[in-house]
Amino acid sequence: MPADSVGRFLAALDPDQRKVVSAKPRDEQERLAAAWERELESDAELDTLDELSPPAAEAEAARRVMDRGTD
Repeated sequence: MPADSVGRFLAALDPDQRKVVSAKPRDEQERLAAAWERELESDAELDTLDELSPPAAEAEAARRVMDRGTD
C-alpha cells in the first residue's frame, strides 16, 4: 500500500480517474490528495463506512473529490 497521501489517493480512484489524475502536475495531485484527506476526516458517514470497509470509504471520498473537481 502506498505510504504517501498522493499514492493512497491514486490507489482509491477507479482506473480511469487514476489515469486522469496521474497525468496532472504533481502540485495538482497533492491538492486533490489533500482534499481527499479532508473529506475522509470531516464526513461522519465516511467514518461509519470506514469501520466496515476502509477501502470503500477511501474510494467514496475519492469519488466525491473528483466529482467536485476542487476542494
